[in-house]
Amino acid sequence: MDLKEIQNLIKFVAKSGASEVKLETGDVKITIKTGSDEKETIVQHVPMGGQMQQMPAQPQPQQQPQQQAPAPSQESDSQSKEEQKAPAGEDSNYITVKSPIIGTFYRKPSPDKPTFVEVGDSIKEGDVLCVIEAMKLFNEIESEVSGKIVKVLVDDSSPVEFDQPLFLVDPS
Repeated sequence: MDLKEIQNLIKFVAKSGASEVKLETGDVKITIKTGSDEKETIVQHVPMGGQMQQMPAQPQPQQQPQQQAPAPSQESDSQSKEEQKAPAGEDSNYITVKSPIIGTFYRKPSPDKPTFVEVGDSIKEGDVLCVIEAMKLFNEIESEVSGKIVKVLVDDSSPVEFDQPLFLVDPS
């Protein structure tokens, strides 16, 4: 087994989510352990003489799985942080609705349907304001406050970042 094959094996195990893998082929023993902050990889080479030499491989950085969009049941938890007061100035009496996730912002449920909300619309708590697509999942963004839509801050079909302002709402 050459170094390239060992590196590919380490990458494969990291992606698979297995906590420990042991492999013995001929004169090579490999143990890959994951599950903690550090990943331990030990490569043992057994020469024909039968004496065992142990050489630790370079530790691989812990690979984080790609973060998925929150499921609808978790969405209400993340939305409690989504709306905060706007900075001081002329908009200081408005509430800013912010994106709880990274994705693509859509004002309509589908291209042939009307928009969820328009400027001037009155909304109440729980009304769907838009959808954000993340990893082929469409997440409905609901209002946490009642009020009136003052401004839409993002264009339809635009990418949005976490905590990016989407709407201004007048709560009065």
